[in-house]
Amino acid sequence: MLAGAAALVGFAVTAPARAAVKGSERIEKLIAAMTIEEKAGQLSCFADMIRPPIGDINPLVNIRNAQILLAETRAGRIGTLMNGLGTAGALEAQKAAVEGSRLKIPLIFAADVIHGFRTVFPIPLAESGSFDPHLCERTARAAASEASASGLHWTFAPMVDVARDQRWGRVAEGAGEDVHLSEVLGAARVRGFQGKDLKAEDSMLATPKHFAAYGAVTAGLEYNAVELSEATLREVHLPPFQAAFDAGALTTMSAFNDINGVPSSANRRLLTDLLRGEWGFKGVVISDYTADQELVAHGFAADDRDAARLAILAGVDISMQSGLYLRYLPELTASGAVPMAVVDASVRRVLALKEALGLFDNPYRSISAKAEAARTATPALRQLSREAGGRSIVLLRNEGGILPLPRAGKRLALIGPFAEDRDNVVGPWAFFGDKTLNVDLATGLRAAMGDPASLIVERGCEVETTIAGGFERAVAAAKAADIVLLAVGESQDMTGEAKSRTDIRIPPVQQRLAEAIAATGKPVVVLLRHGRAIALEGVVRDAKAILATWFLGSEMGNAVADVLFGAVNPSARLPVSFPLESGQEPFFYNGRTTGRPAPIDPNAQEYKARWRSIRNEALYPFGFGLGYSTFALSDLKLGAPQLRWGDTLHVTARVANTGQVHGEHVVQLYIRDRVASRTRPVRELKGFQRVSLAPGASREVKFELKRQHLMFVGDGDRWVVEPGMFDIWVANSSIDGLAGSFELMKG
Repeated sequence: MLAGAAALVGFAVTAPARAAVKGSERIEKLIAAMTIEEKAGQLSCFADMIRPPIGDINPLVNIRNAQILLAETRAGRIGTLMNGLGTAGALEAQKAAVEGSRLKIPLIFAADVIHGFRTVFPIPLAESGSFDPHLCERTARAAASEASASGLHWTFAPMVDVARDQRWGRVAEGAGEDVHLSEVLGAARVRGFQGKDLKAEDSMLATPKHFAAYGAVTAGLEYNAVELSEATLREVHLPPFQAAFDAGALTTMSAFNDINGVPSSANRRLLTDLLRGEWGFKGVVISDYTADQELVAHGFAADDRDAARLAILAGVDISMQSGLYLRYLPELTASGAVPMAVVDASVRRVLALKEALGLFDNPYRSISAKAEAARTATPALRQLSREAGGRSIVLLRNEGGILPLPRAGKRLALIGPFAEDRDNVVGPWAFFGDKTLNVDLATGLRAAMGDPASLIVERGCEVETTIAGGFERAVAAAKAADIVLLAVGESQDMTGEAKSRTDIRIPPVQQRLAEAIAATGKPVVVLLRHGRAIALEGVVRDAKAILATWFLGSEMGNAVADVLFGAVNPSARLPVSFPLESGQEPFFYNGRTTGRPAPIDPNAQEYKARWRSIRNEALYPFGFGLGYSTFALSDLKLGAPQLRWGDTLHVTARVANTGQVHGEHVVQLYIRDRVASRTRPVRELKGFQRVSLAPGASREVKFELKRQHLMFVGDGDRWVVEPGMFDIWVANSSIDGLAGSFELMKG
């Protein structure tokens, strides 16, 4: 069954922003009793310096020490604290709020729990390669359980931005370039973080972010402007948010970027007319870190006061870290520049959020030293990290079946800057992670090998610089080995927020190291470390085997060893397209065709949509991945040649394990609308299934298509569906598959 259909329905509704709904009797009494300063406090979030994990995570703006924070909390001037660690500090802060303040309104404790807490799981992009919503839900649930045991109620995750430009560093935080995959996995992560009961001790509010179109920043440059048609906004960048809201998310975060000149944090049309009006969202909007204050730098607000006015009127309920609401809302409401009713509506939403979490009745929920000790870095959490890591590794190349490796009988050389490195295994946005848990590659390999002494380890070079004598020692190690494992790629400081790259190749010094190793003639297996798609070249691209190992979290070394030695049969698929060259970016599989599509023979015609030197195609396409078994698709059947307006089209195919070992395959369903009133993508993912099969076994996979799955944004920027012919593929990736067609009939 295709997921995410609900996310395509209802965008065409146009309505004025809905009037604020009254809160509970308790909430209305509180609002009536609150001063404007206390209201502004509820709408303010600050870095938690009472219990900082590593000091202030972003120290550039508005640092407040613990004593000031506690005094401000007792004065009712703070509603949310973020990125604090530990139950002792949480208890102190919450006591200041519920025992020391006039109205005794509890604090919410929030944090950037992106892909784990003390125990770290694969970066979201890597885990998205599993194409396994159940796994994503499980790791989010585990992260919430561990983080809530440290006194946290709210996570600023998942990121559901669709990212089509691999130069953008924050590709690492999402599900990649596809809308449907982002919908399905974003919803799964929301369910995982929040659990079945928001009032439960181990539940965390989820925050799908960044609203909206942050993944479309021009040239992949962090914080850059976004120029976007309404159709692309609604078809590509908004559906994952609605899927996340449909899954129960009660908060979202406004983005740093502008859209067509209007910054998201001052975009009333986006935050109020669309989000609350069209979609009926009743939850809370929090700004990104100082995003309201940055309206001044955007040139959209005259000064900080004007920025506060624009943000609250647009629909930003909580100001994160800038302090603008505390400073300016009292005067803005007194002067009439901001109606008190607007402030009250935001306060009502924030208090309703605290009520939904059960904090009024149980303000000390999730603050238990006993739970913190029992639920932190447990063996079960580490095992899940290892499992998720193994299920996130993509086998890109396996020439001659060199993998899996034998556990004994071969001398291996592990070479590269990541060979024994423990500082670059968890990836970006894991600053709560317990580094003592990190397993490097060498440690993981030795634990899995019959004779650990048969592993030779040499660093060779640093990530971007040479080491004296490093190449010489690495070459000697390669010559002494039967097989070389080459651990190269990006450091975690090269990916994530504020880590845009113009060139997404492996750093030059590592490429030179790879060439020196390849010159020995020994077979090379590349263990690629990365937080985005990489433009591979030369001997790295042509290695005997290539594993996309990303940043896999605490158990990285063990997870990679599991795949290398065959304990885990790799089954992940690429959630992003690997380009032939950096200059192709932005590159994604589901672009629209042109009036001059590239010919099959790149030399056949010159005046076509093609690069001068290369075809505009992927080195490794979206959805691609190999395993230690092989699979064959056959017997595509459509339930009927036509899909009637209100009916369901049943699509079936048979998948068989034609290899020698048990394995899992991701069967993918794509469509193309042949002729439409707006040109359509060459393919669109509409469903996928993971199939587990023993050698020689086969089974039928079933998909369903309905009219809603064929919709697009047409004239008047409204969702429409048009009768006509559609191509369909049941495929192994975005560029192959069993092909068929059907006709959507008129209603």
